[in-house]
Amino acid sequence: MSIVRPEIEYVDRTTRSIRYLEHGWPTELCRWHSHEEYELHLVVATRGKAFVGDYIGDFNPGSLYLTGPNLPHNWITDKVWTQEVATRDMLVQFNQQNIDELSDAFPEFQEMQPMFELARSGIEFVNFDPEVAKSAFEAIRDAKGAERIVAFLRFLVQANEHQEKKALSVVSITQPQGNSKQVQIGKVVDYIVKNFADELSVESAAAIAGMSPTAFSRNFQAVTGNKFVEFVNRVRIGQACSMLYATENQITSICYESGFQNLANFNRHFLKMKKMTPSAYRELARDELTPQKRAAL
Repeated sequence: MSIVRPEIEYVDRTTRSIRYLEHGWPTELCRWHSHEEYELHLVVATRGKAFVGDYIGDFNPGSLYLTGPNLPHNWITDKVWTQEVATRDMLVQFNQQNIDELSDAFPEFQEMQPMFELARSGIEFVNFDPEVAKSAFEAIRDAKGAERIVAFLRFLVQANEHQEKKALSVVSITQPQGNSKQVQIGKVVDYIVKNFADELSVESAAAIAGMSPTAFSRNFQAVTGNKFVEFVNRVRIGQACSMLYATENQITSICYESGFQNLANFNRHFLKMKKMTPSAYRELARDELTPQKRAAL
């Protein structure tokens, strides 16, 4: 079983051993992609869905991730956010060779090896102090030369010491496996994420991929690990969750806005995936968001 890899990003490191980047929202940089480098990724603003390998989950301001080599990923801000954001993401990319050479030169750094192995499936550092993370990224951004590397290594040590590391993707990647079928399925995945509320059939998706419905269904499951209908429902339920905690819309309205055709079907899929009803989810989400709302006042 493999996962979809529609676009491979090349990172030029001819003049620097790590790459720091930050960007706002929306931006063309936010897309389903992969690269050979590890990526430490801090979300600074907005809420939405994290797509890492075959994992789909929520992200919030302060969410911190580490993705491993060739593991596809993307962070999609929920459509309820309509204002442009100057800085949504802060990230650092680095490669396996430098980590290996560092461990060879300084054996003490080998204690971080389990974290890098786990990163091949993607890691979320649950409950990592967002202010500490942001300060660390700013220190890396603002430093030059050797001082930048020192700041980066200091933060890697802090991340490694954090106890709550959540593995994300069931499938991990050890080497590039891209082929034309994966690229075509990747186009369908992007289409689903952007058009989740539309009518989405196997036949229309197969046409986007340039395959027969039978071949598409077989390849979609082989590439993503999910049947087409199951994947569509996962994306739709994820979007419904966003609308439940971020809007005052009625649950019936959210049912149709997220792409379901009747309330009974929506409730059944929601209960199956979230182990609670939509109304219970809304109440729980709002309880969890209350301290953050108060802090913002």
